Amino acid sequence: MSKMMSTVLLVEDSLTDSKRLTDYLQQSGLTVVSVGSVEEAQEKLHRLKPDLIVLDVILPGQSGFELCLELKTNPVTVSIPVVICSSKGTEGDKLWGNLLGADAYLPKPVDQQQLVQTVQQLLKG
Repeated sequence: MSKMMSTVLLVEDSLTDSKRLTDYLQQSGLTVVSVGSVEEAQEKLHRLKPDLIVLDVILPGQSGFELCLELKTNPVTVSIPVVICSSKGTEGDKLWGNLLGADAYLPKPVDQQQLVQTVQQLLKG
């Protein structure tokens, strides 16, 4: 029985990080759509309903925190799990991420195994 491949929307402005995270996710059998800003993510979300969103915090323009809050207060996207990946890895940042509704918070540099495990757990729901 073939399982539908899950799609992850990756919002990350650093090309290096974007490539690394895309590789990690693709290696675990996921389809990755990657964008570099909150604006691009919002455009994509009009056409695409990803199964999960991986989100950087420090982005050009709006921050990942702002997008997370938008996603979690919008009935259309509220059920999509959000994983925040950030170089801001303090307890305060993690707490803030949780308050905004993030389903997981991973510090950068992201550990491949941790990312894949987190994503697979959230996709199982």
